[in-house]
Amino acid sequence: MSGIDGKTSRPARSENSVGILFGISAYGLWGLLPLYFLILAPAGPIEIVANRVLWSLIFCALLLTLRRSWRPVMTALRTPQVSGTLAVAALLIAVNWFVYTYGVTSGQAIEASLGYFINPIVSVLLGVFVLREKLRRLQWAAIGMGLLAVVVLAVGYGAVPWIALTLAFSFGLYGFMKKRVGSRVDAVSSLSIETLVLTPIAVAVMLWLSSRGEATLVTESAGHFWIMAASGVITAVPLIFFGAAARRLPLTTIGLLQYLAPVLQFLLALLVLHEEMPFERWIGFSLVWVGLILLTIDMLRTVRRQPRLAKVPQPATAA
Repeated sequence: MSGIDGKTSRPARSENSVGILFGISAYGLWGLLPLYFLILAPAGPIEIVANRVLWSLIFCALLLTLRRSWRPVMTALRTPQVSGTLAVAALLIAVNWFVYTYGVTSGQAIEASLGYFINPIVSVLLGVFVLREKLRRLQWAAIGMGLLAVVVLAVGYGAVPWIALTLAFSFGLYGFMKKRVGSRVDAVSSLSIETLVLTPIAVAVMLWLSSRGEATLVTESAGHFWIMAASGVITAVPLIFFGAAARRLPLTTIGLLQYLAPVLQFLLALLVLHEEMPFERWIGFSLVWVGLILLTIDMLRTVRRQPRLAKVPQPATAA
């Protein structure tokens, strides 16, 4: 419609479109993470994770100060149920970060990507054994495909793909713990508390590495120092983007976008890092992908069967 001044007014970008952009940015950054770890050489996975914890805490502290939003953090810390749950989540994400970093830096990025492909199937399993949920037929079929894929890959690798399984279960359990906290803590406050819990361990690791002459943070070039320091931003920014996407998008859309990260990780490992992909691994990965397709179909069917509720207009939330 034309305004009084004769100019055509442009409709504001929909919340859904903004949410999709935030979601693609979050999962895209997570998908490109292997490239970041590789340029941190000669730092090992233990040092990388320790620095990731310390610099993330510093970045979150600055962000909370700029936003004047320390109150949610202090409230969460004074609530034993919330702080205790986040402490467990912190330990789980530390395991996840270490195993993923080890996988990428040791030339096993393909197996690391497999862990995040398997993760949705693990989440369904947790629903069965922890929450006592009843599964639908397609969900059972997806679990069957996942278990068969693990057997095929174990034969192909000559060993159980422990990197993929550790990543899938640690991140699945991490998501379960975060779900218990729910919306009581925002993404930045949650990451702040989790890194605060891990900080004593990270400091001890850095002191131990320094005593052995194995710490690279200040012994390499200035560029290496600042790239390592950037881990705080690289860790926090995708989480902030994800939080902005989650507030604007339905769960089904988030569920579909989550496949972007492991797809990018897989393609990087295959096309950029030139990792081997024998025939039996293709079979195993194909079984996992079939399982994910079944889960996606089941998810979409479930959403379509749910009664549509009238949408109540709400003010846009700042990211």
